[in-house]
Amino acid sequence: MSQPFQHLLQPLDLGFVTLPNRVIMGSMHTGLEEFPPERQAAFFARRAAGGVGLIITGGISPSELGVLGPGMCAMLTEADAKKHKVITDAVHAAGGRICMQVLHAGRQSYHPLNVSPSGKKSPIYPFPPQAMTEEMILQELESWVNAAALAQQAGYDGIEIMGSEGYLLNQFLTVRGNERDDDWGGDFERRMRFPLEVVRRIRARVGTNFIIVYRLSMLDLVPDGQTFDEVITLAKELEKAGVSIINTGIGWHEAKIPTIATMVPRGAFAWVTRKVKEAVSIPVSASNRINMPSHAEDIIARGDADMVSMARPMLADPDWVNKAAANKEEEVNTCIGCNQACLDHTFALRQASCLVNPQACYEDQLIYIKTDKPKNIAVIGAGPAGLSFASVAAERGHNVTLFDQDTQIGGQFNIAKQVPGKEEFNETIRYFGVMLKKYGVNVQLGKRVGANDVAEFDEVVLATGIVPRQLPLEGVNHPKVMNYIDVLRDKKPVGKRVAVVGAGGIGMDTSEFLVHDPHHVPSSLDIDEYLREWGIDKTLQARSGIEGVEAQVSPSPREVYLLQRKNKKITGPGKTTGWAHREALLKKGVNMLTGVEYTKIDDEGLHISVNGQPQVLAVDNVIICAGQEPQRELQAAIEALGKTVHLIGGADVAAELDAKRAIRQGAELAAQI
Repeated sequence: MSQPFQHLLQPLDLGFVTLPNRVIMGSMHTGLEEFPPERQAAFFARRAAGGVGLIITGGISPSELGVLGPGMCAMLTEADAKKHKVITDAVHAAGGRICMQVLHAGRQSYHPLNVSPSGKKSPIYPFPPQAMTEEMILQELESWVNAAALAQQAGYDGIEIMGSEGYLLNQFLTVRGNERDDDWGGDFERRMRFPLEVVRRIRARVGTNFIIVYRLSMLDLVPDGQTFDEVITLAKELEKAGVSIINTGIGWHEAKIPTIATMVPRGAFAWVTRKVKEAVSIPVSASNRINMPSHAEDIIARGDADMVSMARPMLADPDWVNKAAANKEEEVNTCIGCNQACLDHTFALRQASCLVNPQACYEDQLIYIKTDKPKNIAVIGAGPAGLSFASVAAERGHNVTLFDQDTQIGGQFNIAKQVPGKEEFNETIRYFGVMLKKYGVNVQLGKRVGANDVAEFDEVVLATGIVPRQLPLEGVNHPKVMNYIDVLRDKKPVGKRVAVVGAGGIGMDTSEFLVHDPHHVPSSLDIDEYLREWGIDKTLQARSGIEGVEAQVSPSPREVYLLQRKNKKITGPGKTTGWAHREALLKKGVNMLTGVEYTKIDDEGLHISVNGQPQVLAVDNVIICAGQEPQRELQAAIEALGKTVHLIGGADVAAELDAKRAIRQGAELAAQI
């Protein structure tokens, strides 16, 4: 029998070191960088033990001017290098290899001392930068070299130079960030001088037997970015300068195009990586929305890339590579690209984790230890909270029976997965199904449970979720009124003109469902459709991949009004993805109204007042997405039997459909019960 995933798992010889496979754990800031290094050591060592070929740390600044925010991590002194030795020793002891990413934020930082080639402020960061003088340029150049040498001293196997996502090196390369007319700006040859000098000087300092990965911005996706010819020119020069591996970077943080959210198709930019790979002879790695072994295997087998780089999938499942090697892809806990516990936390300066794997970044705190006192535990509700608890409790050795009145597991995820752009939620349901079977959970579906059904169990976990909140509004029982469950789960017919009441996550998801033709393949599943919808030039003739390209959006089958009480812009939940969902709805022509007061619903439609001005929306249906209530009516009856009842997920707190909290709460309870 041939080896599974033979392209993905093939060793890669860099001349002075051989990597065991083609998998890079990509860089991602987790917040652990600001804790004692032992926590990072546990985090990275866990991934090294999971089989990753090469780990890259979160971004670490080479200077005080280049940090992402006040007090954030930098590699400046031998004392800093000594602290990092704990991390590299742990990774090497686990059989892994690790590079430190050197990241100079430039103008993309949260502190007032930031610098940039020119004094142009970023549109999304708070502080204007100081334009770098010649002296500052030379000083920052030397700081890169110093950081690389210290990384080598700390035991790192190499570094990754962060040259994409709009950080300092990317700023030097583009007219958008560099309006200089001296030796460091002007034509492209001068604009690329700074990044090339960084590489040349580092290579001269660290010698030949040290990995240098360069994260190359292959598509800037912002006005006044690089042309693709410039990208290729730089790639060839980077190879000459001594780079070992080129890694793919796509889009600045300022770009108004989603590049890693779940609405982006898998491997949406591997075709760009292929073009760079064809121009150089050193290994090139693909990135962005690669999350399963079979997909990664296809990318390498097709010749799109020599390697694949994945950050968030390694949060979701540290054993991703080992499971691929064992041909157990069905056991992979798939990253669903939600960003809710990782990037949303990072940009809010909170410690990251993972929605589908709450142990991520908590390896030294949330530990699943085999129990020596197995209990018989009933779990009522097979949504995210119940699935999380049941699988972890059974893994620890408890005897778990999982009940649900539905005929399938998944709970609210079965609703969410209906929304175009959220198809990945299927993967989480699949993963939990495999775990329930693996750990011997007794699953009882299609059964409505009463208190007497759980009378013989030692403890009961109530994970019965939520019910939609009813609005105290005249006419709320009118035949044209529905709630989001009627639409997303029960597929009740919806008219051509629709008002969605409530613009939170549920309201936006419902609107997304309504503006898609069910017979049309959504852009989240079709790369060409995605590129058309967001105005990206697949011929790579347009500067930055976007200039002069018109977005082409399939028309909505309905006229949709999305209504919000608050008198502020509708943004949706999640700092890093909410804007993208809003933009997608605007592209489909959704009418977004804020400052709305609801008066009544009748045959004419929905009567509202917007900023004091009354009007009637003559709609066929009004869909209520105005919150939820906990569903916990069984609690009192079970407790009356003398049983301990634990409330988790929506049965405990009915916030927005908060799978992140539900899965973590289930796992934490299961770890200690």
